[in-house]
Amino acid sequence: MEKQQDTNALAVTNLRLKFPNEQSLVFKDLSFSVSLGEKVLLLGPSGCGKSTLLQVLSGIIPNSIEVPLKYEAIQLPESWGFVFQDPDTQFCMPYVDEELAFVLENLQVPRSEMDEKIQTALAMVGLQGLPIHTQIHDLSQGMKQRLALASVLLLQPEVLFLDEPSALLDPDGVKQIWQSVQEVAAEKTVLIVEHKIDQIADWVDHVVLFKDNGEILAEGCPEDIFRFYKQELIQYGIWYPQVWKEYLLSPDYVSLQTAREEECLNRAAAQPVIKLDEFSGYRGKEVKIRIPKAEVVPGSWIGIIGENGAGKSTFLLALMQLLHTTGQYELEGKNIQWKKRKRTLPAGLSLVFQNPELQFVTNSVVDELAFSERLKGAEEDILQRKIQQRMEQFQLPPNEKRHPFQLSMGQKRRLSVATAFGTGEKVLILDEPTFGQDAKNTFMLLEQLEKLRKEGTTIIMVTHDEQIVEHFVTEVWRIDQGVLAEVFQQNPRKERVYAGAVHSN
Repeated sequence: MEKQQDTNALAVTNLRLKFPNEQSLVFKDLSFSVSLGEKVLLLGPSGCGKSTLLQVLSGIIPNSIEVPLKYEAIQLPESWGFVFQDPDTQFCMPYVDEELAFVLENLQVPRSEMDEKIQTALAMVGLQGLPIHTQIHDLSQGMKQRLALASVLLLQPEVLFLDEPSALLDPDGVKQIWQSVQEVAAEKTVLIVEHKIDQIADWVDHVVLFKDNGEILAEGCPEDIFRFYKQELIQYGIWYPQVWKEYLLSPDYVSLQTAREEECLNRAAAQPVIKLDEFSGYRGKEVKIRIPKAEVVPGSWIGIIGENGAGKSTFLLALMQLLHTTGQYELEGKNIQWKKRKRTLPAGLSLVFQNPELQFVTNSVVDELAFSERLKGAEEDILQRKIQQRMEQFQLPPNEKRHPFQLSMGQKRRLSVATAFGTGEKVLILDEPTFGQDAKNTFMLLEQLEKLRKEGTTIIMVTHDEQIVEHFVTEVWRIDQGVLAEVFQQNPRKERVYAGAVHSN
């Protein structure tokens, strides 16, 4: 399993790196190299430093992000493109066409050739048909992720750094973008950080396996890593082929499912916690989501599915009255009406945003966890015990004084979910809560949500993960082009019962 000695595209020797105010090193004497034309997957648990390593190897750290580091030697690529984990950090211009034209202008592409190149790039990432003079902030997060990749592919760099480029994409989008990357980057050097490995496990040449402390555990071809390091993959909670199949046979999952059939009968007779009739959500004067008719019964786990840009996140914002809404909206029998001048969140709902950074309001992890409880007047000694329990429960780092923005994306995601737990709200609304998670933390989050559901909380969750939809949710709502199109009931035997198309009155 020795790495073939060849001309390196990039390399670092004895790297040491430590973030400010942290006690431990992220990397301690790490040495790493990538050969020209090699396709390398960095695989490891959430928070082990994979994204940080990409930023070091590209030169973003320390040239753009000042982080103390030392090394004996480093070789950086001259021509490279970087797709960030959070697409909002990538854009320089306000409009889609301007963002892509900005790339081409820097490459001195003639104006007469730009339109064709822009359309080709958009088609490669599944954004064909999108009006090109669309404001980027109006795009869904999945569409932003596609646009970020399109801008990097236009660069035609010799080295591609891809930091979870498919984390926010629908299943068809995942297949499409990896197909495009494989076509464009056939002769290029590619470094990938990714949890969704099914589409690339057979394409990459080399896998680097990390421990949770940033130490390299093993390197080799995918077949060898997945064959000879199975126990280590399980130990560190890392995704590998067949992990879902094995989890579904585990005692943890089987025990979750034993009581669902009786619950299904009880739910059917319950009064709805939410009723919607000709409910619409607006951005400006334009209707962006319409729910002709729908009900949510207590104890349900609603899975909201649909393509990127279909209106799923917009629906959640409309439920929270963060958008102008019209139509009938009842929450626990109370009529909810949009009030422009007196905007208050509906009592009984809690929202976990798609972008966790939009949710943070304090300067430390511990204060973030305590914020809602303190507003309700919780006793400090009881609150501190709850915080410690929650940090362990959600696998948050022990340095509780760390600023939320210093966490890895996976840790930010878990913190944002953790802040919504224990608030006592009747309905918990989550926008893709498992993105950016390793296997261990994905299953932990799902088990915690199922426990909360069994205690009486209703869950409404947007997800692109087909396994979650099949094995955890009790009801599936499909949104298509801004309209709730279909509803499926899902029984405990995982049989999806079509409840019909949703029509206007």
